[in-house]
Amino acid sequence: MQSMINLIRFIPFDSPSQLMKRYRLCICPVIFLVFLLVACNPAPHEPKAAEIVREPENLNKKTNENIIVTLAYASENGGKLNDSITLNMLPAVSAWYNGLDSQRTWSNQKQWLPIADSLLGFIHYSEYYGLFPSDYHFSNLAPVFRKLQADSTAMMDAAMWARADLLLTDAFLQITKDLRIGRLGRDSVTLRKDSVLTDSFYTSLLKKVQEKGELVAGLEALEPQQKGYRELRYALRHFVDTMNRTRYTYLSYPYSDPVDSAAFVNDLKTRLYEAGYLEDQNADAATLKSAVKAYQKDHDLQTDGVAGPQVVRSLNNTDLEKYKIIAINLDRFKQLPDTMPQRYLWINVPAFRLNLWDNDTMRLESKIIVGQPQTRTPLLTSTLTNFIIFPQWTVPYSIIFKEMLPRIRDNVAYLEKENLMVVDKNDSIIDPHLINWFKLNKNNFPYLLKQREGDDNSLGVIKFNFRNKYSVYLHDTNARWLFSKSNRALSHGCIRVQQWNKLSKYLVEEDTLRYRPDTLAAWMKRKEKHTVNFSKKLPIFIRYFTSEAVDGRLVFYDDIYAEDRLARKNWFSKRNNLATF
Repeated sequence: MQSMINLIRFIPFDSPSQLMKRYRLCICPVIFLVFLLVACNPAPHEPKAAEIVREPENLNKKTNENIIVTLAYASENGGKLNDSITLNMLPAVSAWYNGLDSQRTWSNQKQWLPIADSLLGFIHYSEYYGLFPSDYHFSNLAPVFRKLQADSTAMMDAAMWARADLLLTDAFLQITKDLRIGRLGRDSVTLRKDSVLTDSFYTSLLKKVQEKGELVAGLEALEPQQKGYRELRYALRHFVDTMNRTRYTYLSYPYSDPVDSAAFVNDLKTRLYEAGYLEDQNADAATLKSAVKAYQKDHDLQTDGVAGPQVVRSLNNTDLEKYKIIAINLDRFKQLPDTMPQRYLWINVPAFRLNLWDNDTMRLESKIIVGQPQTRTPLLTSTLTNFIIFPQWTVPYSIIFKEMLPRIRDNVAYLEKENLMVVDKNDSIIDPHLINWFKLNKNNFPYLLKQREGDDNSLGVIKFNFRNKYSVYLHDTNARWLFSKSNRALSHGCIRVQQWNKLSKYLVEEDTLRYRPDTLAAWMKRKEKHTVNFSKKLPIFIRYFTSEAVDGRLVFYDDIYAEDRLARKNWFSKRNNLATF
């Protein structure tokens, strides 16, 4: 083809009659070549809407033919079978059927195989697993199942059997993916090695399930085995059975994203109308404010008539949105490795809690204080390496420039009040009164601010170190009364631990030769500074889970860093359809 194009491109221009001669000589071969290319690579035929087979013995053959034609059409059209149905797992679906001699997978002649009934039942009750039936063609498959079982004419429709076969295969593969690795995108704390599944993984599992006939067991084997996941999923079952399935208007509040305020106001009116606080969705501003006040009063919120973040969170706290939060948290477990370490430290930031696990036994539980939303505690995986008794705190530059430097400029005595000393690059102490603090800034600050060790040190009496690029650590605090607050997102990013004493004792309990049982207590009493290394390093997981099961009961925590909101926006905003039980 390119040679023909080049030939035309370089035809010399003589006269009109000569040009027409050359045109006829050259363009005819081009047309002929294009015809050959089209003939050799014809576009796949559009699948038949129906094909009623007259001879029952030909039903399997015709169904297989329809599967081949329909799959070829889908492959050329981005997975679309028609305007309303798309195969989501097209590469894996193609890999499955390309490996079969007989295409038909889920049925034979005029009957469904038992495995097909099992799959449709699993899809229907997939909410028990934190899944959405609408993701697996439930609205298309359910009526087809009924029709192919009850309508004698439909039973002979090879095209319908073919479409159903493809949809079931696609649904099975999508469920496999969602149960194994979830729907959240891979991020910095994803530890799964198989975060991308191969076509061979999908097809081998389907073959195994097909041969054994144990579909539910095969799918459940894909789920995480962590205790927290199992407990959350079991608690979800009761929630699903009793949830209010009414769909309410979701309010997108402009926390940080730009938002159309007029659209927000309209959605707010609709939502308050749905909740019974407005009689008319076209209410004026004064009526709307009164409705917001009434809602705030009924829900123990500040009664100011302003639909701020608290009002929005409360109005969005519907059963459907709770279900999405549970689904998001189930998927967060799927980012963890298949097997957790024998011993590890688990920190759940939204719960403000630390747990120490040893052989599936919780050895320690402690309240913690975490970073404020503007100075978040980073989510990460690391290992505790040592701890320091009576540590000295070197103030991070971020805190110096944002908080301390303006106060020092106002009054140098601030440094003494906060037990801070100024040191130069040689670690020599400098008299702060000899420094012109107004000449110092981010580009010119040749000092460090250090806080002397002691009970009034911001780190308290102990600091636990672990490798990370954020310069954060666990530590005690000199403001221990803050542990009594319910919202403990209060720090600059480091994690304050209430039960620091128990944690330190656990870390050295097997190092009795180096540290006798009373060693740490003696050092504490004498206020001696020591760096304590322990033989068994302890893995630490800092994670973000806003829902869990406690004693079989679902518990929800505030989305303090808006991680749920982001996950919902990216992965779950369009997932609104639940099955009707």
